[in-house]
Amino acid sequence: QVQLVESGGGLVQAGGSLRLSCAASGRTFSEYAMGWFRQALGKEREFVVGISWSGGGTLYADSVKGRFTISRDNTKNTVYLQMNSLKPEDTAVYYCAFRRVRWGTATKYDSYYDYWGQGTQVTVSS
Repeated sequence: QVQLVESGGGLVQAGGSLRLSCAASGRTFSEYAMGWFRQALGKEREFVVGISWSGGGTLYADSVKGRFTISRDNTKNTVYLQMNSLKPEDTAVYYCAFRRVRWGTATKYDSYYDYWGQGTQVTVSS
């Protein structure tokens, strides 16, 4: 079993920045790919970004390319999402996800992820 705990959400003005964190426990974190998804009110959950087990491979949704950056610190069992130039349309609950396949690559398909955090709210005001 894997536990994921997100933090760092909040309210920010358009153009501002936030950094989300996701702390994982229960498995050897460094061997597994991770991802971030988000779900806005009344909309389906959508892929934001993924990172491979090593951190050497990343995959971004077109809507966040150039603004968001994913990284991981395997010594702290934590993955980060740095969000810059935030827009009102980035408002959503952000979820961290863990892919159970060892040595996995980054992927945008939510069905490939096995464990999910409880989510953290990000609200961007105009």
